[in-house]
Amino acid sequence: MSAPAPVRVALIGYGFAGKTFHAPLISATPGLSLGVVGSRDPAKVHADYQYMSVVDDPFAAATDPRVELVVIATPNDSHAPLARAALAAGKHVVVDKPFTLDLAQARELIALAKQHRRVLSVFHNRRWDSDYLGVKQAIEEGLLGPVVHFESHIDRYRPQVRERWREQAGPGTGVWWDLGPHLVDQALQLFGLPERVVASLATQRRDGQVSDWAHVLLDYGQRRVILHASMLAAGGSARFTVHGDRGSLVKPRADQQEAQLLAGVVPGSPGWGADGDDLIFHDGEGSRRLTTPSGDQRRYYMAIFDAIRERGDNPVTPTQALAVMAVLEAAVESAATGRATAPALDADERAAFSYGGA
Repeated sequence: MSAPAPVRVALIGYGFAGKTFHAPLISATPGLSLGVVGSRDPAKVHADYQYMSVVDDPFAAATDPRVELVVIATPNDSHAPLARAALAAGKHVVVDKPFTLDLAQARELIALAKQHRRVLSVFHNRRWDSDYLGVKQAIEEGLLGPVVHFESHIDRYRPQVRERWREQAGPGTGVWWDLGPHLVDQALQLFGLPERVVASLATQRRDGQVSDWAHVLLDYGQRRVILHASMLAAGGSARFTVHGDRGSLVKPRADQQEAQLLAGVVPGSPGWGADGDDLIFHDGEGSRRLTTPSGDQRRYYMAIFDAIRERGDNPVTPTQALAVMAVLEAAVESAATGRATAPALDADERAAFSYGGA
């Protein structure tokens, strides 16, 4: 049997997400061929990909007849219109997180993808991080027993507000829309949809224009899940802390793939995704270390290729991405009203949502 034809890709946006994550991961994935980049800074693209075709109009890139797959890595307020244009042009689409600005936009794109019979997916790449994979494995193997408390932190120390759209006032900006999708998606993959969301958002940095601190509680009845992100944590905190009736698990440090990409490490090269920071398991009588598995975010794009060629499933389905949006929105509403808020999914959407389970 001959190998399936490669999928030619247009990447729209060559800022932090496009340059650091998408372009290297696409280029390192067998079967995908990065052929077009939508950017208004061709010199920046050509410094990395000398002969790349660069298109300055993002909508021209989204509808380029030379490509099958469009990857959208632009500011959050442009996700929906660009995805809409690409789907209408018959393209498969990957949208960087968050999916859209609200549930209405997400539902519109899901309907359009069904209409045109195209793969629509959201880049929840942190499912393939070493830290998460290690914790997920321990939970699924029953090491902790039933989980009653799960805490997930992405804490950084960035006291200066930077001149970038994520930290400036505007739709879909701030730490919750930046890091919240990672935290929420991982929690939903482990535990499914929460009953209620209770959230607090704050702006703590001097001269901050948007929220840079988020503390969100997902209520699962007996189980509590805490999601936390901040920009003023110089000492750091454990990436994951998990308690069950058989013991506790701590993952001190985060996956290293982002650091490797920033350092120019080629995805898939020796040492890619390796994590020498052990998981620590406590059972009330002592503790022991567990080896953390390697991460590999290329697996997302490998699965996208298989889904497009009808050899496998979409790695992040639209209904999963819609559920993430519902929790993101519920947290924003809870923070604004001071009340617990249920994710606003209807019965059919809840029934369609699937997760790994724990």
